[in-house]
Amino acid sequence: MHVVRYAEAPAYDAPGHHDMHLVRLQGREAGPADTVWIGVSTLEPGGGTTLDASNVEKMYVVLDGEVTISNGREEERLQQWDSCRISPNEARQLRNHTLGLAKILLVMPLQTTGPPR
Repeated sequence: MHVVRYAEAPAYDAPGHHDMHLVRLQGREAGPADTVWIGVSTLEPGGGTTLDASNVEKMYVVLDGEVTISNGREEERLQQWDSCRISPNEARQLRNHTLGLAKILLVMPLQTTGPPR
């Protein structure tokens, strides 16, 4: 068993992210994992990501607040416990259009050909 306390989860940076605080809960520098890593992103009001694609599947679950997610063609506002899958090579952009903080859980495979996003 490997436990990571949220208060001790290692922070990380990712390209194209602004006004966000990113931590890993499991995998990579947060500890051992065989197939996926899990992180939590806190989006400040106005915070988010650029519209970008990667070669891996991404799963998002809104933990708190509201997050707008777009693939460049469609846009959806997700609220607490709503989830979204982004397929490999599909663009995605996250935005917090509210005045409060938003938190989103991210699950991604460990195998990537570029830097983690």
